[in-house]
Amino acid sequence: MPDLEPFDLDAYLDRIGWQGSRRADLETLRGVHLAHALAIPFENLDSLSGQAPSLATADLLAKMVHGRRGGYCYEHNALLRLSLETLGFQVTPLAGRVVLGAQSPESRPRTHAMWQVTVAGEPQAYLADVGFGSVGALLLPVPLVTGTESEGAGRRHRLVPLPHRGPLELWELQAYDRRKRDWVGQYAFTLEPFAPRDFEVFNWYISTHPRSPFTQRPLLQRATAERHLSLDGFWLTETRADGTVAERELTDEAEVWRVAEEEFGIAVPERLTLPE
Repeated sequence: MPDLEPFDLDAYLDRIGWQGSRRADLETLRGVHLAHALAIPFENLDSLSGQAPSLATADLLAKMVHGRRGGYCYEHNALLRLSLETLGFQVTPLAGRVVLGAQSPESRPRTHAMWQVTVAGEPQAYLADVGFGSVGALLLPVPLVTGTESEGAGRRHRLVPLPHRGPLELWELQAYDRRKRDWVGQYAFTLEPFAPRDFEVFNWYISTHPRSPFTQRPLLQRATAERHLSLDGFWLTETRADGTVAERELTDEAEVWRVAEEEFGIAVPERLTLPE
């Protein structure tokens, strides 16, 4: 059954601090996308407790808008889709294979959610994605056009075609790594549309499978205009705007939860413990 819960656009825009236009134009798409990416952290704490996070509208609002929590890709992008559709944009769900750290695109399943957004009066659609937990994640939507670079909010991206055997063109989103001075693949996708129910299946698998990284350790991300913070297990990494990186290992579980609260702005659920 479709999710018929009403979406509170006012509360969402207040949560992300967007006070600009509410027209379904490129300025609004870029502004809302960036504001969301900087305001709401990426986190997988529900998966650590063995439950699949709800993608229902009321639950997303309660957790990420009215509660001091973040979420991972399905939650973030579901919230973004609800806001964009309420604003009047046409949004098409897409699914991609994460290639960051993979041997090849085919070595991983399609488990990442992102959106194709059509903007009236613009010659091309845009790729919108506020839920990729990486320092190479989009902060601004990028045109769905290969062969051009997009730069904004301190990050550079491009889409490149990849050879494959399927009938649709396969694109890879790449981010420029200042340290390596090279482009690094983030995920690969086609423009095949998916249904929201597809992501419910992906969500359950990723958040409950015993070999999923999301069930094994805390994975937190937070972007600001000055830096990107990442917590992977006990390792805290700060990547500054100039590309310099600082890392340190946290001492114990108590420090993990303290950093989650103080550095990432996350209200850690009571009685949450790290997986053994």
